[in-house]
Amino acid sequence: MYRIFKNKCSISLIDNLEFQEKTNFFIWNDFDLQKYLNKCNLDVSSNIYLYHSDIEILWKAFKNKFIFIEAAGGIVINSDKEILFIYRNDKWDLPKGKVEENETIPEAAIREVQEECGINKIEIEDFIMSTYHIYTENEREILKVSHWFRMYSLDNKKSILKPQIEEGITKAVWKDKNKIKNALQNTYPNIKMLIENSAI
Repeated sequence: MYRIFKNKCSISLIDNLEFQEKTNFFIWNDFDLQKYLNKCNLDVSSNIYLYHSDIEILWKAFKNKFIFIEAAGGIVINSDKEILFIYRNDKWDLPKGKVEENETIPEAAIREVQEECGINKIEIEDFIMSTYHIYTENEREILKVSHWFRMYSLDNKKSILKPQIEEGITKAVWKDKNKIKNALQNTYPNIKMLIENSAI
């Protein structure tokens, strides 16, 4: 299953009939995707299931409706088991960015965390998951897949973080469990899902 977010909406691509009896179940070939995306722009909350018998055919057909971008980033943990957050566009987020040409996904994840937070010594422990979201830019619909890794900071905790201002990041901070809970009240659905499912 693929779960894709746009604003407060989510679209689950499925290849089984488990949700067939639900009112939010739709057959891919019969569904007006653009009409639904327009609805998602109106700050409404909606969750739907799109069905096709072959999930990879469905994913390819869905992806072809958009400009597709791959990104990579990390849940970075320090010696006090705090997580590194950034603040951008009035929301708490995790550091990530676009994978560049001739760059592996893990290389991109490390580079983006370093650039966005001014942190130097980090190591990847393992891959967590990929998240998917849609946004509109210059009247074009963009589908971004972000590949997330669990990382550990080897920097001294007292090292000063430097948010990448030119990328619209105004804060880069370490957050403990209580502060993370508060941050999740003002973040994106895919980030909330990632944190809640990462067993940190």
